[in-house]
Amino acid sequence: MRTRSPIRRQSKETGIALLISIFVLLLISVVAIALIVSSGTETALAGNYRTATGVYYAALAGLEEARGRLLAKNTGSFKNTASSLIPTPLPIGQPVYIINPVGGETVAPWDPASTYPDLEFNTEFPVATYPLPNPSRRTTSLSTVAGVQGPSYKWVRINAVSESSLNIYVDGDTARDNQVLYYDSAQSKLTKISSGTQQAFEITSFAVLPNGSQKMLQYLAASAPITLPPFLAALTLSGSAGNGAAFSSPSKNTVFYVSGNEQDCSGSPVVGSAVAAIGVLNGSDINPVIYGGSGFTGILPASTRTNYKGSGPTAPDVQDISGTFPTNLKSPSQLDAIVNAIAPNADATFPPGSKPSSATYPLPTVYGSALTSLGMSPTNPLTVVVNGNLDISNWSNDGYGLLLVTGTFTYDPDTNWYGIILVMGQGIVNGSHMQYKQINGAMFVAQTRYSNGNLRSQMGGASVKFDDEMQGNGIRYSSCWIQKAQPTSGYKILSFHEISQQ
Repeated sequence: MRTRSPIRRQSKETGIALLISIFVLLLISVVAIALIVSSGTETALAGNYRTATGVYYAALAGLEEARGRLLAKNTGSFKNTASSLIPTPLPIGQPVYIINPVGGETVAPWDPASTYPDLEFNTEFPVATYPLPNPSRRTTSLSTVAGVQGPSYKWVRINAVSESSLNIYVDGDTARDNQVLYYDSAQSKLTKISSGTQQAFEITSFAVLPNGSQKMLQYLAASAPITLPPFLAALTLSGSAGNGAAFSSPSKNTVFYVSGNEQDCSGSPVVGSAVAAIGVLNGSDINPVIYGGSGFTGILPASTRTNYKGSGPTAPDVQDISGTFPTNLKSPSQLDAIVNAIAPNADATFPPGSKPSSATYPLPTVYGSALTSLGMSPTNPLTVVVNGNLDISNWSNDGYGLLLVTGTFTYDPDTNWYGIILVMGQGIVNGSHMQYKQINGAMFVAQTRYSNGNLRSQMGGASVKFDDEMQGNGIRYSSCWIQKAQPTSGYKILSFHEISQQ
C-alpha cells in the first residue's frame, strides 16, 4: 500500500503584505521628509521676515527720533539738547548726524573708512562741490533709556535739499540748481521762496542688526503750521448782530496808537502792505468802536484819532473786514477749533496740564511771573497757552511768539509782546498802568464762549477796555513778527522711501 504525500501549492499572494508595508513606509517617509523640508522653509521664511521687519523698524525708529527732536516743544529736542546743532537755515552740503553706537563701537558715517560709512550722501550731492564734512556736526541718540539699548540704527542724517539733490524742478525752473528748498504749506509744494515757508529737511536713517541685516530709509519732512485766522488788522474785534464789539482807548495818552502800517522786525525800511488799524467782523460795530458804545463810555478823542492809522484813507481807521475774512472762520465753533489745535502743540501751558476743552469755570488766573522762566527771546519765540485768565500787571518782561488766552487778558504796557496775541474764548482785554512799551505783531479778540464756558451759537462782542490813564505806545502791525510767531503741529512727512543698500 502506497502512502500519498499532499502537494502544497504556493499562493500567488504570498509576500504581498510585505510589499504593501514597504510601500506605505516609503510613502510615510516621503511625507515626513516633505514636512521636515516644508517646516524648515517656513522657519527660514519666518526668520527672514522677522529679521527684515526688525531692521525696518530699527531704521524707522531713527527717522522718528530725528523728526521728533526737530520739534522745539519736545523735551529731547535739538533746541534743548544741542541748541547749536542745526543753524537756520541749514545750508546745502552741511549735514548733521545723530549717532547711536553700541557699547564701545565707533560710529562715524562721515568717514568713508569707518564701519558704517554714509555712502548715500555722495550719490545725492556732487562730491566735488559738496564733499561730506569730516568730521560732521553730530549729537548722540536719546534712544538708550536707563542703560537699555534702544533700536539698532547706527546713524541718522539730517540735511537741506535742493533741486539737484532731489532731481526735480520747482518754481518753474528749467535747470536744477543747489539752492535750499522750502515747503509752502498753503500751496502744498516745494519752493525756493523762504518768506512765509518752512525749510524742507531730508532725514536718512541707517540700521544694522547683529546678524548683519541692513536697512536705509528716508523721509522728506517740513514743519506744518497750524492755520490761524488771517490778521487783516492790527487789532481785530469779533461781533455779530445784537452782540456788538466794544473798544475804549486810553483817552489821556496822546502817544497811544493802533497802527496797521507795516513794521518789520528790525527797524529797517518797511516793505509790506498796510492793513486796517482796527478791524471789526460786524459792520455796525464801526461807530461804537469810534464813539463808544456797548456799555463803554470811552471814545476816541479828536486829539488822538489820527493815531489810528492803517490802509484806510482817513483816521481813525476802523474798518469792516467781514467781507474779506474767511467764511469758514466766522462761527464760534470754527474759531474754537483753532484754539483746540494750538493747545496740544504749545511750548508751555498754564495751568500746567490743563486743556481748553476741560477748563473749569470760573476760570483760574495766571500771573506774569509764571512766564518768566520760559526763556522767550527774539531767537526763541514760543507758543504759550493760558487756559484761564492772564494778568501780566507789573511783569516787566518781554514776550516773543504766540500767546493764547481763553479768559480775560489784563495787559500792562510795561511789557513788549512781539508776535501774536489771541484772546479767544471770553474775548476780554483790560489794560492799565503807566509804561511805554507796546505790542508788535497783531492782536485778535473773539468772544466764542459764554461766561459759564458754553460755546456760543453766534459770535459775541469782543471787549477791549484800556483805562483813560493807561500809558504805553499801543499796537503796531508787523507781518514779520506774525510770521515768526506761527505755531506748528509737528514735522509733516512729504515723502518716504527705502534706499537700496550700499
